[in-house]
Amino acid sequence: MHREHHAYSDTEKDPHSPHFFTDVFQMMMFTATSYRDYEKRLKEPEAQFKGNYPEWRLIDKFGSTMFARIMFGLLYVAFYVAFATHWWMYLLLPIHFLMGPIHGAIVNWCGHKYGYANFDNNDKSKNTTPFDFLMLGELFQNNHHKRPNNANFAARWFEFDPVFPVMKLMHWVRIIKLRPTSLNS
Repeated sequence: MHREHHAYSDTEKDPHSPHFFTDVFQMMMFTATSYRDYEKRLKEPEAQFKGNYPEWRLIDKFGSTMFARIMFGLLYVAFYVAFATHWWMYLLLPIHFLMGPIHGAIVNWCGHKYGYANFDNNDKSKNTTPFDFLMLGELFQNNHHKRPNNANFAARWFEFDPVFPVMKLMHWVRIIKLRPTSLNS
């Protein structure tokens, strides 16, 4: 879906462009439905979007079960039971349960509606400063659409991608391997 989003950014074939929905919830539901169709193999991606990524069907199938979802939810609760030092901390549990969909909705909705553009990408992608810091650099959508393979989403002197230094450190200690073009940014 991410490859589709880049190839068809802000057109009717974009799986999550905010410009074809009246609100963020409609966009989220359409994205979830599209994802489920791919996940259950009810829809196949176009040939140009296939390949060069790992596929672990057994892990994907297990991760999509209700059992796995409940198990991960219980692991979140167990973490809070073990480490929460006050009752109000349990109020953060719903944030943890919904963090992925909310983050995706904010990035795709705001990153294509609000902010400024450093590059003309023939789409409506935007950089949403200063909120990009809260989304760990993900709201540098315009930069990301211009340089999709760059690990550093920041492009101008006043932009800062807080995840990039962490990735450089992980590269340095050989946990991950960044491509040479990403290291120079």
